[in-house]
Amino acid sequence: MKYNSEIHHRRSIRLQEYDYSSPGVYFVTLCTQNHECLFGEILNRKMVLNAAGQMITTVLQQIPDRYPGNDIDEFVVMPDHIHIIISVGAGPRVRPSLSSPSPVIPFSQQSGLPLPDIVSRIKTMTTKLYADGVKQSGWQPFNGKLWQRNYYEHIIRNDNELFQVRDYVDKNPTHWEMDEPPDLSQFTFP
Repeated sequence: MKYNSEIHHRRSIRLQEYDYSSPGVYFVTLCTQNHECLFGEILNRKMVLNAAGQMITTVLQQIPDRYPGNDIDEFVVMPDHIHIIISVGAGPRVRPSLSSPSPVIPFSQQSGLPLPDIVSRIKTMTTKLYADGVKQSGWQPFNGKLWQRNYYEHIIRNDNELFQVRDYVDKNPTHWEMDEPPDLSQFTFP
């Protein structure tokens, strides 16, 4: 079918005026297509990763080395989604604090991929490695696409919010039975 902007238009969930290539800290959630539980299971309120979940963990841990200037502050792999706190333009690996920012670096010297690019690379790498696992190790096949087309993202604006999001990510496995998309009303905004 030929592309038709009237039919194929999708609404962006991104902030219209925000520069996602600027340094910042973001809370990102990626969900599997059709919320298929592919990465392990929750037992006794703890996430037990299968081989696919371990692969996701490895990919996320390698992001700072593969893409200097981007850092993964915190993450959790769940059966059907992942929550990640990503620092863009982070410079050296330091657990971010928004009240004491790193020295200002001229934009032309900043390193790090913009948020949409780093999320795209995470999806691409994990999809390729997951497909390899299906072929070579008998992992559960996925239907069409591993990840949903879009992703949830939230700009973390202050230290209090960062600590609240970290707590949410850390405790996510304990709330699996009532898990729903993140409710940001619990976070305080300036």
